[in-house]
Amino acid sequence: MCGADGRPQQRRTLRKENAAPLFLRDLGVDRLGSVLAVERTGPRVTLTGAGGRIGRAIVFLLPARWNVRATDLTADELVGALDICDLDSCRRAFTGVDAVVHLAANPDPAASWQQLLPTNVVGAYNVAQAVADCGVRRLVLASSLHSISGSPEGTQSRSDDQPRPGNLYGATKAWAEALGAWIAATTTTSVVALRIGYFAEQRPDVRTVSAREVSAWLSPRDAAELVRAAVESEFSGFFVGNGISANRYRAADLEMTMRQLGYKPVDDAWAQ
Repeated sequence: MCGADGRPQQRRTLRKENAAPLFLRDLGVDRLGSVLAVERTGPRVTLTGAGGRIGRAIVFLLPARWNVRATDLTADELVGALDICDLDSCRRAFTGVDAVVHLAANPDPAASWQQLLPTNVVGAYNVAQAVADCGVRRLVLASSLHSISGSPEGTQSRSDDQPRPGNLYGATKAWAEALGAWIAATTTTSVVALRIGYFAEQRPDVRTVSAREVSAWLSPRDAAELVRAAVESEFSGFFVGNGISANRYRAADLEMTMRQLGYKPVDDAWAQ
């Protein structure tokens, strides 16, 4: 991502070792090479923010038939370089693709305006504008339940709830949703904004994690399924979906997301 002055900052990228991370091995992915060697004949998908926490977790869990180009600010042998603060770079990266999954952002709910402005505001605009300019079929935006965190405490969030951010980070996610609605209303690109909950690679410990966060848990497996559904679902226009796992108690309702996108979560934060 970019710094407060618009200059790139360094960040961690995907693992370079051939052995898969522990949580991927738990899901049956033993060697990254076996995933990378699969012939991909499906949709061409560009993933921004692939070096971030969610991007690293899902890139090897996405459908094997997809032709995925993973990008981040810093490149390695698995990730291509893309600075979303540069509109022309976004246009070049999105030319000829079927879908863009936009995960790149400053993910800190306590971040200042100066920290959020480059990636969460300007970068989000650049991605949306480039997608429109390139005629991409589908744009998937990573929003957040923080976009509605100003709602009364104890209420279950619904996909059709209007943005009501409780912090500045959430306000930038509401901005991303507004950009998506704009693109969907004025171009042929359909847009899905995913209000992602409490993402964690491992099931949260209910003894140490707040009940609200546990009920908003999104697992890596379900995050990949959520992205799959958002890219492959057939609809036109703009849709906001909630992004949590199939938790026994849910901070956000999943009915509309499952019905509209065909999302099929399997993990439960309260499962033994």
